[in-house]
Amino acid sequence: MKALNIDFADLRTLRLVHEHRSFSVAAQVLGVNQSAVSYTIEKLRRIFDDQLFFRQGTQVEATERCSAIAVSAQSLLAEIERLATPEAFDPSEAEHTFTIACNFYERQLILPLVMRRLRDEAPNIRVEAINSISQGHLQLKRGEAELLIGPLMTEQAGFYCRNLLAERYVCIMDPANPLANAPLTLEAYLAARHAVVLYGGGWRSGYLRYLDRMGHVLNQVLTVPSPAGLNRIIAGTDLISTVPRRIGETLGGSVQMVDCPCPAPFNISLVWTERTHRSPIHSWLRDLIAREVKQALGDAA
Repeated sequence: MKALNIDFADLRTLRLVHEHRSFSVAAQVLGVNQSAVSYTIEKLRRIFDDQLFFRQGTQVEATERCSAIAVSAQSLLAEIERLATPEAFDPSEAEHTFTIACNFYERQLILPLVMRRLRDEAPNIRVEAINSISQGHLQLKRGEAELLIGPLMTEQAGFYCRNLLAERYVCIMDPANPLANAPLTLEAYLAARHAVVLYGGGWRSGYLRYLDRMGHVLNQVLTVPSPAGLNRIIAGTDLISTVPRRIGETLGGSVQMVDCPCPAPFNISLVWTERTHRSPIHSWLRDLIAREVKQALGDAA
């Protein structure tokens, strides 16, 4: 092996190319030109005396040695970050930018609680919220986010999970809709005309997965990417829409909320990785989020 002249930025670049199987995506994550990624990988090829990556079709594949190096690099980077984090800190003086992967539900209900508390207790803390959809675990694994908040849980090694809320689905509709005046049966629900929230990214809501298993299909008149503005869309129509209960409660009196015949209960959770598990500032933020959510939103659906 050649003389080791590797810095942590080199190892992070290798790990990102290994995770994404793409030089261009790794460059986007790092905020650099693709040529900078290529230069770093070429440098590492000389140091490790290994090809590291090779083209196979449209993807970049890793050699066995590269995969072993990437695994070790991930552990090393996590340990260095842990060692670099002060064991004790004063929230009022702490400076950090947290990257949180979340979606509409969490931005609507949880982030406002968190930001108000942060402004009071830790005014130098910043938050970057990024969309997660169904990619949250990959974003954590790749280091693109430090924390995931959403209806996603995992039993994979290296991930930690903390439940925040129990949630279920309800139906919203115009108060003049005949279905608003009596308990909604499954038969009536299936016969109704629906405005369906798809969210994007391949995500499929729990109630839709429940209907799939039962062999039922909704009469979709409209699909939208988020619940934003659903109350205005539904008002004055015969459409109904299925949303999480706490989202339904934010839409005001212009819509009637009734129990969904397939409530499909689920949890909203915090998820993080070994990289930040022992970090005092991250532990503090997780406790703050859990505390604020419990006080403001409760834990029962």
